Amino acid sequence: MKKRWYVWFTMFAALSLVAAACAGDEGGDGTGKQPADGDPCAADEFGCVEIAEGDPIQIGTLLVISGENAALGQDSQNGAVLAADFLDTPGEIAGHPVEFNHQDDGCSAEGGQAGATALAAEPQIVAVIGTSCSSAALGVADTILSEAGIVLISPSNTGPALTDPATHQPFYLRTAHNDRLQGAAVANFAFNEAGWQSASTIHDGSPYADGLQQVFADTFSGLGGTIARQEAVQVGDTDFKPLLTDLAADNIDGLYFPIFVAEGGLITAQARTVPGLGETDLAGSDGMFTPDWIEAAGADNAEGVYISGPDLTAFADPDFYENEFLPAYQEQFGEEPQSVFHAHSFDAFNLVADAIEEVAIQEGGTTQIPRTALKDALFAVEESAGIVGNFTCDDNGDCLPCATMSVHQVEGGDFGDPVYSEELCLEG
Repeated sequence: MKKRWYVWFTMFAALSLVAAACAGDEGGDGTGKQPADGDPCAADEFGCVEIAEGDPIQIGTLLVISGENAALGQDSQNGAVLAADFLDTPGEIAGHPVEFNHQDDGCSAEGGQAGATALAAEPQIVAVIGTSCSSAALGVADTILSEAGIVLISPSNTGPALTDPATHQPFYLRTAHNDRLQGAAVANFAFNEAGWQSASTIHDGSPYADGLQQVFADTFSGLGGTIARQEAVQVGDTDFKPLLTDLAADNIDGLYFPIFVAEGGLITAQARTVPGLGETDLAGSDGMFTPDWIEAAGADNAEGVYISGPDLTAFADPDFYENEFLPAYQEQFGEEPQSVFHAHSFDAFNLVADAIEEVAIQEGGTTQIPRTALKDALFAVEESAGIVGNFTCDDNGDCLPCATMSVHQVEGGDFGDPVYSEELCLEG
């Protein structure tokens, strides 16, 4: 299927695989002919999703849509919903209307488990867009849905462990960047541009925060900087002054705390009251890249803080993003995007939609979607152009091999334009 703003490219290997799984009397090209040499649904370990004529194709979302971090997930959910309106036939895949099943990942392992379990129990769920938070996916939603043969593709999981060969689950992919890129970009900025010679980090024990601060620390040290401390706090903690007082004693140039809205807001506010931190730069990342964090910290306290994330000014298709996507988003949802992964979610939905079109077996009005063939079609994506960039999915589920990361500095209660931007690519 061709979207009006880009053309998908697929590997010959993917076509060969699908032909083998779904080949029919007319070559297995999705024409709906039943293969003469066997039933692909019976041959598939996870079978097929069978959709009767007139019934919807059900797509799940598993994103944080409640609590302090709701802006992160709601923004991504909006991106996926909007993508359905931009299909060749709006709201329709393979001749069937699209229906969403929205679940809340709670930005936690518990939320990921509950949401993934609910979706896995629904036999008509074809694929899931999610999760928002790496903690909801790693060893939880990614495992539950992989064991059910359901594709999980995340627009905002950035934790390196999710696509590490040692921990990657077979049905998991992401359109978000890997924090091997973001952590390096923040360290490069801190050392080379902001002039930090020493720094400390704070994480909250989540795969996202812990992985990101570790990449930062390793890169910063490799550049010649000194990491004084790497400290951990608990989600739900409210008094950080004793920890911040200890950190101030080290006379560090910068404090990097890539956590989420609630704890990030409190640390920002309390750091402003700790003697010895007055000259220390504060920095966070995309878990705090929302007006909700500025509100939680207080605009005066957030002033001057550095925040990193994907560079929204360096998307691969800026014309579509500025002139079509954003106006449609504002019209449908009544506000501007409140976080930074809405376009990543739009792209994730389109990858899924095209993979469904590619592998669907149609007989009359009934459509069968082999679960393994759908997964394999996604992993075979190569040089597919989206809003965010060109997607090529590797064996471990990283689909965005190169990304432009930016650092912003809060000014006047707003994130403003990037003060630093760098394109980085995964190696190996």
